[in-house]
Amino acid sequence: MAAGAARSRFAVVGGGIAGVTCAEKLATEFPSEDIFLVTASPVIKAVTNFKQVSKTLEEFDVEEQPSSLLEKRYPNIKVIQSGVKRLKSKDHKILTEDGKEYIYEKLCLCAGAKPKLIFEGNPYVIGIRDTDSAEAFQKNLAQAERIVVVGNGGIALELVYEIEGCEVIWAIKDKAIGNTFFDAGAAEFLIPKLTAEKRETAIACKRTKYTMEGKEKKERPIAESDKLGSALGPDWHEGLRLKGTKEFSHKVHIEVLCEVKQILLQQEFLQLKQTSLTFPKEEKNVEADDVLWPVYVELTNGKIYGCNFIVSATGVVPNVKPFLDGNNFALGEDGGLKVDEHMHTSIPDIYAAGDICTASWEPSPVWHQMRLWTQARQMGWYAAKCMAADTLGEAIDMDFCFELFAHVTKFFNYKVVVLGKYNAQGLGLNHELMLRCTKGQEYVKVVMQNGRMMGAVLIGETDLEETFENLILNRMDLSAYGEDLLNPNIDIEDYFD
Repeated sequence: MAAGAARSRFAVVGGGIAGVTCAEKLATEFPSEDIFLVTASPVIKAVTNFKQVSKTLEEFDVEEQPSSLLEKRYPNIKVIQSGVKRLKSKDHKILTEDGKEYIYEKLCLCAGAKPKLIFEGNPYVIGIRDTDSAEAFQKNLAQAERIVVVGNGGIALELVYEIEGCEVIWAIKDKAIGNTFFDAGAAEFLIPKLTAEKRETAIACKRTKYTMEGKEKKERPIAESDKLGSALGPDWHEGLRLKGTKEFSHKVHIEVLCEVKQILLQQEFLQLKQTSLTFPKEEKNVEADDVLWPVYVELTNGKIYGCNFIVSATGVVPNVKPFLDGNNFALGEDGGLKVDEHMHTSIPDIYAAGDICTASWEPSPVWHQMRLWTQARQMGWYAAKCMAADTLGEAIDMDFCFELFAHVTKFFNYKVVVLGKYNAQGLGLNHELMLRCTKGQEYVKVVMQNGRMMGAVLIGETDLEETFENLILNRMDLSAYGEDLLNPNIDIEDYFD
């Protein structure tokens, strides 16, 4: 053993939601043990204003804080600010970038995920995943007249909605926007909000804004692109001025069912002698563009658009690379570390939680993994419980949060609740949908299979989430109600309290 290797019973790698939650829970379970939290970033992500909204729905804010605050709250958490260089699982040892060694009995890997960048290394492509990249994006946008956004998840959706004074060409591989969260019906419900010229004033946002003011800002090193910041919190665009150079508020053109074929620098584009297109006004007249742009995007549908830069918001890949060398981890199809129902990886004494892991147990029929803050928090908390139970030789049951997939968020200023198999994930053709929609007010969709509710999407202030959560969890046969299930004149809650 090298002289000066520090020892601790528990070590956690990663300063995001999963890692911090895991370390906090371990610190409370074992107040006399030191908990090592190894993180490459000077700030950690803390969960604040936590609210259990219903049995499975929770709301919380995500706040960036200096790690010293965490150590103040939990004196037995020791934050080690350094990246991991190597993991020697046989020796139960972590080597950090700054040359130090740490020996653990039990380790939880919560190193998150990194953006899946289209065309790595292109200076005109910005990936948005964390607060550092959001700040870089804001700087670039201030000079921009047109950008291309690629991707169809939550971040792309929010981004396109928030950008003003800049033309946005939005390339999505699906038929409808927001595919990870909704179906085409919900997208149709939201689209008018996207194209409205005058934006309504935002409802006052009760979440805390994280700004690094004054002295901290100066000291904080700028993250290079390969250094990972933590994922953005639910209100990441609050306090960022997402405004381009133009005076109009909103101009979005959506190119569906396509991906980026190639990115051409100005010189390459000129050599090709191809035409690029102006921003489409009416779908019919497609005109050639006479402006010279810094960069051009050729889409798989054959269209070429010039722009100032490209935003890649195309999802994430689990950040497993630092841990693989010399360790025989079993990996999931999505590249994450496989974990069983007690969050164990395939290597003894190593657990994983959050975006880095792939849930490999037989899930409840209405739960699935999605790389979201809610699941990062739940998994981090549960992993700590499992580590504690294993240490004390106790049995532990699967946590209730894995019974039903439930997530609440906000898109375009609407409250959005998704429950269970809300997009009929994995149900094949054997299901039916029921819809209720009041334009500009609410959108309610339920997924039914053999008379039982399997999932739901609720947009707007519907107040149906608890009732629907119970109906899904109780697996009750609802065939008798038929279409009345969504009849606004029938108070469904009275039936099922």
